[in-house]
Amino acid sequence: MVTLTPLEAELLEVAGSVPDPELPVLTLRELGVVRAVHVRGQDTAEVELTPTYTGCPAIEAMAVDIERVLHAHGVREVTVRTVLAPAWSTDDISAEGRRKLREFGIAPPRTQHAAGPVTVSLGPTRTLDATDPVRCPHCGSADTELLSRFSSTACKALRRCLDCREPFDHFKEL
Repeated sequence: MVTLTPLEAELLEVAGSVPDPELPVLTLRELGVVRAVHVRGQDTAEVELTPTYTGCPAIEAMAVDIERVLHAHGVREVTVRTVLAPAWSTDDISAEGRRKLREFGIAPPRTQHAAGPVTVSLGPTRTLDATDPVRCPHCGSADTELLSRFSSTACKALRRCLDCREPFDHFKEL
């Protein structure tokens, strides 16, 4: 386990407070994409940022926003480095982030219980297990159906609740 200096811990908190550009209800810390901050000399910091998936169009906006908040916090030189390993997983979303997604009307991803890579497929939606259905964020019903594998972003699917009939986004498991 890496021990952070007090300054690194402070800068990690500041960098993690940036809202996600595609889901502004979540911070980058709650999303789990800000991995580390390293102080590299006087007034210089390097931030490790992991995209939700390779090619994520929001990574550039995240980096710019992180640079902006750290500059405003007094860091003169900021480098944001994209780190692909270990890969980001929806399990990296904090409990607070999952709560905020649900309150915002987006079904949070279900927790993966297996360690290691998760197979992603464009085929039919796989069920994690029958006891862990995608629940409606509006009424809590487990009786939901998939309308489209893709929604407003590649990270989300469009579903509908069969009880309250409301459509909703589901943050897909990765």
